[in-house]
Amino acid sequence: MKLASLRSGRDGALILVSRDLRSALRVDHIAPTLQSALDDWPRIEPTLQALYGPLNRGELIGAFAFDASACDSPLPRAYQWADGSAYVNHVELVRRARGAELPESFWHDPLMYQGGSDRFLAPTDDIVADPDWGIDFEAEVAVITGDVDRGVNSEQALSQLRLLMLVNDVSLRNLIPGELAKGFGFYQSKPASAFSPVAVTPDELGDSWRDGKLHRPLLSHLNGRLFGKPEAGEDMTFDFGQLVAHAARTRRLEAGTIIGSGTVSNKQGTAHGSSIADGGRGYSCIAELRMIETIRDGKPSTGFMRDGDRIRIEMLDAQSRSIFGAIDQRVRSVNRPT
Repeated sequence: MKLASLRSGRDGALILVSRDLRSALRVDHIAPTLQSALDDWPRIEPTLQALYGPLNRGELIGAFAFDASACDSPLPRAYQWADGSAYVNHVELVRRARGAELPESFWHDPLMYQGGSDRFLAPTDDIVADPDWGIDFEAEVAVITGDVDRGVNSEQALSQLRLLMLVNDVSLRNLIPGELAKGFGFYQSKPASAFSPVAVTPDELGDSWRDGKLHRPLLSHLNGRLFGKPEAGEDMTFDFGQLVAHAARTRRLEAGTIIGSGTVSNKQGTAHGSSIADGGRGYSCIAELRMIETIRDGKPSTGFMRDGDRIRIEMLDAQSRSIFGAIDQRVRSVNRPT
């Protein structure tokens, strides 16, 4: 089943979206918002599922053409957004580029930070920032949970995953070092994230969803050119069950909690990966390419995003059909009028 939220007020209006992303149906009479559906998921989910088949078959009066540009984030705001770093290859490259060793604990204890969740960007909203701040995209996968009890194990945590989405976890790279140097984590360097227009139940993904991982390439196009296509199910040191269990170690997670995978990153059989231009799978953020350049050449040569740059993040199924719709954003400098 696929769900989305039309732009409407603070929390959107819930719609059911067909498998091929061509049609949609307002279901806000069943649950006004996605959050309200998640709050009462055992009762609401079967009712929505009963409409999903007829919607896919074109049998429902009231269905309309789906338009991703009319959508807000599936959850325009959430009770909690925590982003992990499940792809240790990405972390290893970051540290190696600055001559630091990777602590052994990173292989069994996930990194995670708590991001701002009071307002997310819609999937086609501009990224408004100062280019001098080092604007970067980060292509990721995320899950939305139901209620998760404190202290659950990874298997129990997996049973509470309700939906999956894609993420652009926008990072302001030039602000990160100063913030981390204070020893208190990210804040200004992590502005609002954007999520895919559509959220998808795990059963909809078929064999692509297994072992708590989504096994499909994650595509990033920067200014119309393929920048990355890493396999999201490979080199994922911590699966989503482990990430959610980590987040719930000392606290209960309320329905509607979003947990991110961190930047999807593949080793690709080498120590550092490979760019698309070199025949590899590329990268899910500019910073990782800059790390490779630093390790190889002693300094980076690729710049961060500038005013007018466009990033598109998408995942296709085995028949080359979009699963979640696309995050499709442009950078708009804070100094440029709307």
